Amino acid sequence: MASYVPYSSPPVRLPSLNKTKELAQRIGIDLSQDEVAEYRDLMKDIIGCYNEIEKLPEITLPVKYPRLPGYRPTAEENPLNAWYWKTDIKGASEGLLQGKRIAMKDTIAVSGVPMMGGSWVMEGYVPEFDATVVTRVLDAGGTIAGKAVCEDWCLSGVSYMAAKGPTLNPCVNTHSAGGSSSGCAVLVAKGEVDMAIGGDQGGSIRLPASCCGIVGLKPTHGLVPYTGAQAMEPTTDHLGPMAKNVKDCALLLEAIAGYDDGLDQRQNPTIVGEKYTDALKFKTLDNITIGLLKEGFEQDNSEQVVNELVRTALQKITKMKATVTDVSVPLHKQGPNMWLCMGHQAIADTMLRGGCFGSGHKGFYSISMMDAVGRGIQSQADDLPPPVKSAWMLGEYMKHEYRGRFYGKAQNLRRLLRAEFDKVFQEVDVIAMPTIPFRTPELQRKGASISELVNNGGNNLTNTFTFNLTGHPALTINAGFIDGLPVGMMLVGRMFDEKTLLKVAHGYEQLGQ
Repeated sequence: MASYVPYSSPPVRLPSLNKTKELAQRIGIDLSQDEVAEYRDLMKDIIGCYNEIEKLPEITLPVKYPRLPGYRPTAEENPLNAWYWKTDIKGASEGLLQGKRIAMKDTIAVSGVPMMGGSWVMEGYVPEFDATVVTRVLDAGGTIAGKAVCEDWCLSGVSYMAAKGPTLNPCVNTHSAGGSSSGCAVLVAKGEVDMAIGGDQGGSIRLPASCCGIVGLKPTHGLVPYTGAQAMEPTTDHLGPMAKNVKDCALLLEAIAGYDDGLDQRQNPTIVGEKYTDALKFKTLDNITIGLLKEGFEQDNSEQVVNELVRTALQKITKMKATVTDVSVPLHKQGPNMWLCMGHQAIADTMLRGGCFGSGHKGFYSISMMDAVGRGIQSQADDLPPPVKSAWMLGEYMKHEYRGRFYGKAQNLRRLLRAEFDKVFQEVDVIAMPTIPFRTPELQRKGASISELVNNGGNNLTNTFTFNLTGHPALTINAGFIDGLPVGMMLVGRMFDEKTLLKVAHGYEQLGQ
């Protein structure tokens, strides 16, 4: 008598004959009905492999510190709409960040705390793991104060596209706070947290830091592990520190930088963090040469009043005995074109269809996040904002009609772009320009067209895009104010030379503004 085996629903079911034919047609294969049946039969044994794998334990990231889930603050408690979720997760009893309160951009997983990435499509997802930067902050004695609002899928350089409403500029509430790490910058500027960790694919740390008058650093690509955060394009993804001053920025970088044991495919095993605060112990900048990037002051949307303010700020650095000179990299103006050729396909392949993790690498994959993204876009694609719809459609079009060749060409060209800047870095230590070429605009008004929402959300990235492509570290610091609104100055350094970048920024900071 055969042994009794109870029914168990399989995690992966065999496709029907109609589904098998549909799959073949989708990839351009024409099958007869007999062939459809035969190919379906071939799938049976392979699908058995999937079902066996599902029985094995899930490999995920550790959660080392206890916590309560926190809460969604009321409007009265959150007047600038910078908080998505408040928490009070305490780390080690001592360390670099002891006594510091840190906010996380709401694309960074914190176990047990809701995460929506600024989008209705992700609302309701609660990760079961801590991103590596979260664990490192807690290991260093910091307290996670909560999750900061970000733009919907991070696809906006302003602060009016988040699902929970616009984030208001802390200096002039009717104006943009920058994006996409909008809430991070506002919370730091208002003193509600000491520091924040933002994400930057095209300028999303530097733009809001510039608009809110704080310090924001996009580190060298790979220096800070991206493990456990929502990805857009692995070759341009960065996480980095945001703080009111350079010292706190350096301190946070010190806590989170370094290799992540192969969990982040963006990292080379030779990557190590340094004691970045040591770079701030100096009296002069007498061996430092700063190059003013000609093209960074000559964008089509550059405003003279912004250029003059940044040039004046840079001249102040000469009081610290630094040398200021002019440099030129004509290819800088092609940076946005290269990024957009890559970015649209990456948004389609990695961020949306790839569940923010894509494929083809040996790093960590969050199965729960991939499922949340997949289910969300399958059921709520209409709830995506105009910038994401536009980018996804164009990404699909370019991949299917032009076979991804422009993505590949842009990836190849970025090496040339980096080489051009590396040549300049043989002559200067730091390159400078306005972070945003024009003054901070007002928030978008109700009734704006699709074109206005898309175009106005991305026209402030003309100087920042380039350094996500080259991977060079780039920091923004406040150069002054125009009409009560901050204007950022961007400083760019050699690969993995954050110390010099922080040293120059700190020197400028000591002069006062």
